[in-house]
Amino acid sequence: MNDTAARTVRALIAKDRKISFAESCTGGLACARLVDVPDASKVLDASFVTYANEAKIGLLGVKEETLALHGAVSEETAFQMAEGICRANRSHVGVGISGIAGPGGGTEEKPVGTVCFGFCIDGKTFTATQHFGPLGRQEVRKAAVDFVFETLCEKLEEAL
Repeated sequence: MNDTAARTVRALIAKDRKISFAESCTGGLACARLVDVPDASKVLDASFVTYANEAKIGLLGVKEETLALHGAVSEETAFQMAEGICRANRSHVGVGISGIAGPGGGTEEKPVGTVCFGFCIDGKTFTATQHFGPLGRQEVRKAAVDFVFETLCEKLEEAL
């Protein structure tokens, strides 16, 4: 079991908060890591894998204009994914993840290994971008999920 996922579950239980994930490139890996932790059912109701832009629009309310102007892999999209998953599931904490795991799909501006994140915690949303490099598809996905739980631990534990 991953320690940061367990710490996240404990912090969410202590704060009486629910979490939901809106995942694209990680394909449900963040939610799966949370579910590996005993008592995850106390903090998780539902999460979505919104791989296609149509799913981001239809399920999360990501604006078509955002996707057209910034692309699916952008902090703007991740921001709207995080807020959208909170709205859709009435969660206190929402995480949006969108990136390019590879091996193809990268550009000079957004190379393989680029992942954008949105975190909505109690109505306050912030974003981040990480460039993990061409580690390979599975390693980029794992690195992205590691970043998610490290960030959640930091933000949730400082609020306790």
